[in-house]
Amino acid sequence: MPLDDNEQKILEEIERQFYEEDPELARAVKRIERPPRVGVRLSLLGVVLGLVIVIAYVSTTWVAVLGFGILVASATSLVSGLRVRGALSDQADTDEEPAE
Repeated sequence: MPLDDNEQKILEEIERQFYEEDPELARAVKRIERPPRVGVRLSLLGVVLGLVIVIAYVSTTWVAVLGFGILVASATSLVSGLRVRGALSDQADTDEEPAE
């Protein structure tokens, strides 16, 4: 959801004050970059690994639970990473009614 004009002005003012008050920190924050593909690839690998562990060790409860934990954490990270990259869009932003 885009910001309205008032919110955009407030955000620009906060950003301007941030650069004025601590320019070194502002430059350091600006240089922080995380390779987006690494996070998505690792998350996808975690989902596959977790699923394999759950299937392979379904008879050993504690190992299967550990695999399920890996699966859930990786899937959460994957969805978050894809949203950051813009690959997923929130359905809450659309005004369409869900199909029944």
